[in-house]
Amino acid sequence: MATRLAVTVGDPAGIGPEVVLKALARTDLPSAEMIVYGPASVLRERAARFGLRPLEGLGARVVDVPARGPVPPGVTSPAAGHAAADAVLRAARDALAGEVDGLVTAPLNKESLAAAGHHWPGHTEMLAEVAGVSDVAMLFVGGALRVALVTIHRSLRSVPDAITSAEVERVARLLHRELPGLGAGSRRLAVCGLNPHAGEGGMFGREEIEVIAPAIARLRQEGLDVSGPFPADSLFARAARGEFDAVLAQYHDQGLIPVKLAAFGHAVNVTLGLPFVRTSVDHGTGFDIVDRGVADEGSLLAAIRLAADLVAARRAR
Repeated sequence: MATRLAVTVGDPAGIGPEVVLKALARTDLPSAEMIVYGPASVLRERAARFGLRPLEGLGARVVDVPARGPVPPGVTSPAAGHAAADAVLRAARDALAGEVDGLVTAPLNKESLAAAGHHWPGHTEMLAEVAGVSDVAMLFVGGALRVALVTIHRSLRSVPDAITSAEVERVARLLHRELPGLGAGSRRLAVCGLNPHAGEGGMFGREEIEVIAPAIARLRQEGLDVSGPFPADSLFARAARGEFDAVLAQYHDQGLIPVKLAAFGHAVNVTLGLPFVRTSVDHGTGFDIVDRGVADEGSLLAAIRLAADLVAARRAR
């Protein structure tokens, strides 16, 4: 059975439509049926503006999800937020109905989502809600690194209170369960500390002693190969050298800075725990370059390739 991948264009005011057109024009795509979800009028306009091949000439099927109003490029707006969310929700419902095997998503703009009245801070939360699941996590794959996050889209000030032993354990178990499908030969997990020097024995904070270390101890009692908490400033180098198969970072930038430093433009965001495969790009909507035609499709191409691999891995289980 051919793999069917839904590719959503993201915020139509950003570079999503452009990178979708460029990625689908590549000759090194995996063998899969590509179904593009988003405003067909925007895709036609970007193809004409930048001299790109239109989707009709790329062998892709289009599910037209029209915008509810004008969507000027490079500008946040309720219309753009609605269009982006409508396409993702349509594709997710098709995935739940078995009409597609996985989702590959171009970037959303969180301000436009909020302007449209949507409460989700990003794809991960939106897809978890529509799928009716709560045991999900954000994972980034880039270079030699696989990095999952305990907390995702929240202010840095709120992070320490959001890190609980239960949440560390939940994300670690989910990561442990999903690693074989991500190509890992073993399941050696390393956990970052929250504070500098992993707290330095409580001198710089007690979260490692009171929250993270007890969670790791319980996971090890369950038989999971989990180590830490380690100082984050040196852990990612150890993981990149192959000492660990995946890292559990405590907050967004702690995990994403090393991944993007190692593989920006080619890293992939994966949502763990959904009933369908979902991958995404490692970059934002690129409002500052949306009118220049210079957006790089590399991350979207990597996301398409990984989605195809993950679908195949699920079928092989």
